[in-house]
Amino acid sequence: MAHRSKKTGRRHPLASLGLLVLGLVAAGGVSTFVGQVASADASSQATTQLTVDDGEQLFQANCASCHGVNAEGTPEGPSLIGVGAASVDFQVMTGRMPLAFSGPQGMARTPQFSQEQSDAMGEYIAAMAPGPDVPSEEVLDTADANVANGGEIFRINCAMCHNVAGAGGALTEGKFAPDLHDIDAAHIYEAMLTGPQNMPVFNDDNISPEEKADIIAYLHFLDENPSVGGFDLGSLGPVSEGLFIWIFGLGGIVAITVWLTAKPN
Repeated sequence: MAHRSKKTGRRHPLASLGLLVLGLVAAGGVSTFVGQVASADASSQATTQLTVDDGEQLFQANCASCHGVNAEGTPEGPSLIGVGAASVDFQVMTGRMPLAFSGPQGMARTPQFSQEQSDAMGEYIAAMAPGPDVPSEEVLDTADANVANGGEIFRINCAMCHNVAGAGGALTEGKFAPDLHDIDAAHIYEAMLTGPQNMPVFNDDNISPEEKADIIAYLHFLDENPSVGGFDLGSLGPVSEGLFIWIFGLGGIVAITVWLTAKPN
């Protein structure tokens, strides 16, 4: 009669080794995950702090000579206390600051800094005192904007300087209202909010955020649509149009009259 094999209850010699390896792998995975989470939190906090510190360093290296070490202003440049991040973003990202040369007003040109550097300086200035913030994407959304209303508000408040077609115009003492074609929506909003250079401030009590979006939509409509009245003559307004009629229209009539009267009977 065959003897049945008895179970001894002993594990295979490799079982303990396998359990040990599995435990080490699990412990290592948990440790790595916890370390990554902690590192991400620390990195996020460090980035925020470094952003402000970097902004201060950029400001001291590029702006303090005119605006003061503490942004308090000097005879060469105004105080930046309370101007907010919106003003920094507009001036820096349109290339007006730092000034290329001394003149009646800053000229728009290629920005000298990246958007990240501009944001860092904006955070540094905003940390000194409250001021207008950079507009959010939600505020700049013109999907539901009223273009007709924007055109009306623009003609009432802006056309006397920027021209009804946004072509810009001359001011006194060598200053000018710039052309508003192909301007980024954020910069249009920031200009209304902060009143750069010769421009008055249109805060939310003067022109609401919704009305600002309407104005932006109107200006972008002008970018995408040619003059419906025919040749726009540079969109310089009724003076240029009247001069054109006087020189070419009336001149043509005189020329035709002279030609007719000079013909023999």
